[in-house]
Amino acid sequence: MVETVAEGRVRPRGRSVITWLRRLESATRPVDPQTREAMSRRWAELPDHVRTPAQTLGRIAVGCEGTHGVFPRCNLACTPCYHSRDANRVAVNGAHTRREVAAQFAMLRERRGPRAHAQLIGGEVSLLPPEDHAAALQIMRDHGREPMSMTHGDIDYAYLEQLATGPDGRRRFRRLSFAGHFDMLMFGRRGIERPPDEASLNPYRKRFADMFATLRRDHGVHSFLAHNMTVTPANVDQVAQVIRDCHGYGFGMFSFQPAAFVGDDHRWHETYRDLTGDIVWEQIEAGVGTRLPYRALQVGDERCNRTAYGFYVGERWFPLLDDTDPADLRVRDAYLRHLGGLNFAGRSVPLLTAKLVRVAATHPSLLVLAAGWTARRARRAGLRSLLRHRIRPVAFTMHSFMDAADVAPAWAAMQRGQECTEPRLRATQERLRACFYTMAHPETGELVPACVQHAVLDPVENAQLRRLLPLTPRRSA
Repeated sequence: MVETVAEGRVRPRGRSVITWLRRLESATRPVDPQTREAMSRRWAELPDHVRTPAQTLGRIAVGCEGTHGVFPRCNLACTPCYHSRDANRVAVNGAHTRREVAAQFAMLRERRGPRAHAQLIGGEVSLLPPEDHAAALQIMRDHGREPMSMTHGDIDYAYLEQLATGPDGRRRFRRLSFAGHFDMLMFGRRGIERPPDEASLNPYRKRFADMFATLRRDHGVHSFLAHNMTVTPANVDQVAQVIRDCHGYGFGMFSFQPAAFVGDDHRWHETYRDLTGDIVWEQIEAGVGTRLPYRALQVGDERCNRTAYGFYVGERWFPLLDDTDPADLRVRDAYLRHLGGLNFAGRSVPLLTAKLVRVAATHPSLLVLAAGWTARRARRAGLRSLLRHRIRPVAFTMHSFMDAADVAPAWAAMQRGQECTEPRLRATQERLRACFYTMAHPETGELVPACVQHAVLDPVENAQLRRLLPLTPRRSA
């Protein structure tokens, strides 16, 4: 069949159909070829000791990404604080933020593929005017990133409204992701300048989460919320109660960071090394009320990250995967083999469904595994509980940062192509090579681990930014 066009030429009507089919095939391809290539590179870069069956880096994603030097200033005081001393002497400048975010994510898109989760992080994100904050998020989305804004949570609903909606009042984002940081080691929060304990912050945690429920009701903007908390010997025994009190507030993740000697040394007030990851994890498990099977899925090096994915049914938490159950491990292996790299965030339901249908059609055994997994989850949770309660996905994670005194010499040796022989520095190099959290430096072409950024590069960068963006503009001569 043909159609007649001007000047007597004919064009096959089927050509447009073929083009449409090709576009459909490309759009519903489970994993973008560029994503697969980027993951293969990341897997090849990993040290041997983390290339385990549970490893997700290079198999599910390339890892998380973050900004640096885009707005270092914060208006709360934390002990400890991972920022260098000059951070709060740098003015917030929206134009600077937009330029730097654009440059950093152009490089990340080129080097790490078309999709990744990324954090808009610096000092306090809400010091950015809402228009500049929204512009930065859109730049990240334009580069294929699913952005999360990092905040201390002391923000107002009016700010969220201005961020989520444009000057015309129309919604500009269907979904926002925020991580709110709350702990008693933060000073200057409005209404509670110096928290006496963690429980006193619970009304502020709830207020933060409730604002996003209101935003959804008022404007149809969905959200994902994470709760961050620094842990030191001063508050470790309160971790469990924070989880018991707050797991129903609306947070989809609780993230705990044992303190490290990094950043402004004037704010190091405790012996942080007396606190091990095992001690913190035991407290998290006590709060959840069950063992957390973090070895089912690993992100980078276990010495840096532990994560347990699961869901609440009522007051009880259940894992998505049990690292002691062979049947669950078979599900994990099949997922990593056939669904690794499939991006779920920010996808429309029809498009995601089409991708999953293609995977199932190619690997029908996945349907059997999925059915068995679903039956096991339902049996453990109990049918009656499932009928009575809403399922609430909640993950628990712990990120253990390294001391600047270890990172600096280990990184310097890596830059020279040297392997450290001292055990502590050798372990630091191993962890840096397996880092899941990356930052880009377009000026040098380097991708660096976050611990390197904070321990080595931030002090120099913030000193330079202090001159570029002084709090008090210099008078011209």
